[in-house]
Amino acid sequence: MQIYWTKINKIIQESLEVRTYMMERPEDFVWEEGSHTHFALEGFNADEKPNRDLIRHMSISTMPDENLIGITTRIKAECSIFKTALRDLEVGNEVAIFKTRSNVPLKREDKNVYLLSSGVGIATYRPIVLSYFENAEGVNQMHSLNIDSSKAFLFTDVFKNLADKNFTAQFVDTRNDYYAQVKELASDENGLFYVIGSDEFLAHNIKVLFEEGVQPEQIMLDKYEESRAELLSSGLSV
Repeated sequence: MQIYWTKINKIIQESLEVRTYMMERPEDFVWEEGSHTHFALEGFNADEKPNRDLIRHMSISTMPDENLIGITTRIKAECSIFKTALRDLEVGNEVAIFKTRSNVPLKREDKNVYLLSSGVGIATYRPIVLSYFENAEGVNQMHSLNIDSSKAFLFTDVFKNLADKNFTAQFVDTRNDYYAQVKELASDENGLFYVIGSDEFLAHNIKVLFEEGVQPEQIMLDKYEESRAELLSSGLSV
């Protein structure tokens, strides 16, 4: 396993609780849209066994051509050991990145693509949207739906309606509005539905999509296959 140690280049305060950490990109570090990585803080591998309190599974919110590795996360006033340590980091500090892969690359199957997310989960979609803007081949149109009760909606410079790109973005701040929209989107019998969020959020979305007739193969989750199968099977049993 290769561990990339890299320095924090910039810290962006996206909202009161959300920050994006921009890291310098090692020369041979590559990734594709929808990728996640293991993001670790100094000292995580100091002992015989990795200190899991200093490691988190995080999505990369940037594209390779931006030449910086972006990690966007919410840090609340009361938070975990990891988030507390992360909050104290400054530009120039080193972090580690390893085991990078994508479970949700952009599928180009000449269908409509729907990006469903909760809060900071939209960060996973930022590079997917940018990849679509760069090359729309195999995607009829794309729609993003994000719910955030804080109303501090993220990346509105990217997630905005663009008729010339066949892209629409919708932000809501209540669950009722969100799931009412999911039901409307699910009327697309051939659409591809990406869902990013907590396991509880995923389960509820899967249930709603299945109730509206969406099939398992139409649902994309940022999960390894075993976990994905478990979530989808639980939705089928509803």
